[in-house]
Amino acid sequence: MEQDLQQPINVEGEPLTVEQAIANLRQTADAGLRYYAAWWLGRFRVSEPAAVEALVIALEDESDRAPDGGYPLRRNAARALGKLGDRSVVPVLIRCLGCDDYYVREAAAQALESLGDPQAIPALRALLAGGIAAAMAVPGKPHLVQPYNAVLEALGTLGATDAVEDIAPFLEHDVAQVQNAATRALYQLTGDATYCDRLVDRLQEPNLQLRRSAMMDLGAIGYLPAAEAIAATLAENSLKLIALQGVLESHLRQFDFPGQALSDEARRVLVLMDELL
Repeated sequence: MEQDLQQPINVEGEPLTVEQAIANLRQTADAGLRYYAAWWLGRFRVSEPAAVEALVIALEDESDRAPDGGYPLRRNAARALGKLGDRSVVPVLIRCLGCDDYYVREAAAQALESLGDPQAIPALRALLAGGIAAAMAVPGKPHLVQPYNAVLEALGTLGATDAVEDIAPFLEHDVAQVQNAATRALYQLTGDATYCDRLVDRLQEPNLQLRRSAMMDLGAIGYLPAAEAIAATLAENSLKLIALQGVLESHLRQFDFPGQALSDEARRVLVLMDELL
């Protein structure tokens, strides 16, 4: 067992082990311990079969209920499974897309994006049914009827080229972050840089949240021409560094680094990052 897995502690102040985290998730009646165990197993990428099995079982949990009726443990279990790289869980995460808890659906969509299995595409596309006419806010809730951001981003990452016509209308959605997610996905699916130009323009928005959203989207898709604009954005340097790291890593993958020397573009991104430190 790797040493870094021994560092976090349990509620008694003792080092938490993989075995204890799995036992807490499976057996304890303490909802807080189970919630923390699910997070911990994902945070430390514990992918052994017993951990995966315990997290899958947690996706069916009925005991941990939030005041809004949601399922906090299921949410954490879905997030954790997305970090473990085990595609055998894709079918159960697809089923989670039908959960009545919005945040479980969101966590499942994000996990499916991370796992990168195209078999999730039809179920994700189904959440776009009705287009933007159906993409309304839920009365009394701080969210829309579906986790459109997560769904659109997942479809882009998974290469769902057949979904372009489903995604395009969301460029005109009333919520700017949904527009950003659609823009990001359409660039990934079409390679049309004019979509990225829309995100670069968003870096000048007066709203900080929109600037952050556009910046992180540009980093996620690795759009190299946006590096200078990202570095100049009025936002936290820590977020700019994350976005530039995404740009750099995407560029290096294209050029088989470290098999080849750093390009001038990569060196410029490194300089920009260094100036932000």
